[in-house]
Amino acid sequence: MQLLNYIYFLVITLLGIKFLYSSGIVVRHPLDHTQQILLDGPEMFWVLTFATSLLAFSADGLVVDLMALRLFVLEVLCFIGIIVVRHRPIWSMAIWGYVIYLMWIVIGCSYSPSPVFGFRVFLKYLYPFVLCLFASAAVRHEEVFLKASLGTLLVATVSLVFSFVPGFHYLVPGVFWYTTAKAINYISMMVLCLTLFFFTTDKLKFLVCTILFLLPCFIWVLRTSIMGSLVAISAFFFIKYRVRSLPIIFIIFVAGVVAVFSIPSLRNKMFKIEYQHLTIEQFQEGKVTMEKVETNAREAMWNQLEKRFYEGHEIKGSGTGAVQHYMYSNYVFGGLTVPHSDFVQQRCDNGIIGLFLYGAVALLIFLHCLKIYHNTENVSIQMCAITAGATMAGVYVTLYSDNVVNYSMATLSMPFGFYGMMLGLLQEIKEKE
Repeated sequence: MQLLNYIYFLVITLLGIKFLYSSGIVVRHPLDHTQQILLDGPEMFWVLTFATSLLAFSADGLVVDLMALRLFVLEVLCFIGIIVVRHRPIWSMAIWGYVIYLMWIVIGCSYSPSPVFGFRVFLKYLYPFVLCLFASAAVRHEEVFLKASLGTLLVATVSLVFSFVPGFHYLVPGVFWYTTAKAINYISMMVLCLTLFFFTTDKLKFLVCTILFLLPCFIWVLRTSIMGSLVAISAFFFIKYRVRSLPIIFIIFVAGVVAVFSIPSLRNKMFKIEYQHLTIEQFQEGKVTMEKVETNAREAMWNQLEKRFYEGHEIKGSGTGAVQHYMYSNYVFGGLTVPHSDFVQQRCDNGIIGLFLYGAVALLIFLHCLKIYHNTENVSIQMCAITAGATMAGVYVTLYSDNVVNYSMATLSMPFGFYGMMLGLLQEIKEKE
């Protein structure tokens, strides 16, 4: 059945090209289905691309790596979209910071042991950038923002159904991203639902949706996504209430700690076998240390990678793609081909400079969203700002122990996409003034 993914990929690609060059398409209004609105070609292409970011179209063992091909094709189409769209893309300080980061990634390819792998890594970091830039040029109306947001929420909801209804996942093998990628995507969906809860009148519906997208990381016992979810919720309330949110954030932190020690599956996965009897009282007494935390041998792998590629190359690293080239070319760590930590890979490949530049981009986006949220009265821009800022915070911390960049279509496209839409909507307000 995975052969069908070639057909799905071809259909959605051709549909995207058709939309991109269309003069206009009539669609239903995102909030009132009795009304219709006209979206131009780039707007419709944006809605399609953003809404289908959770579709991977994986086809393992077949001739072409469809996920890699889909990533490359989308990047090309986004570049074309930036050219054909009527408006110019918006360049914020965070976007310029990303340009500097990408330039450092390219420089890293010049001393990489494998420029081919360096180029592959570059493409994964490039996608959120071109997506954000295209969104800032294509989205000028709140209807487009809402249409794209509700579209991606719909696809994510469908993926929830296929993930949890017994037997359903056999019907769509490879269509959706891996479980870990979906869990990180659900962080963004949870924040979006939380935003819609506060900014719309349909409170019950979006409260239920918020809970539904929060639960999978606990059901799947994915500690990285649990951490990202709690950080995203905290960031959401910090953007909304600033200093007044500190009691809420403290409660969220306490709830997270209680969950670790009260949910058996989570406690057993969190700690090594000999320490699974630990209690919350012992945590309060300072008796819970990192040596007792189960890392599934990841820490040993990270230490080996850093000794090989980071030590002695702390400032600039060993070159973009160095880690992936080593792990793909050698049978190491039980056959793993990814380090399960983008922070480790960034340090090893591009050194402290790379790690700092990428962290600076995430921080600049968060601070920009915080500023815009409190400096505008436009509801759509506020929705974009709080969603972009909170998702950026939540997704960024998952880079600590997951392969977020490898799943950039499903993970990083969310915060960068919302940020790009915020920039576009802001520009429309400025032009009207």
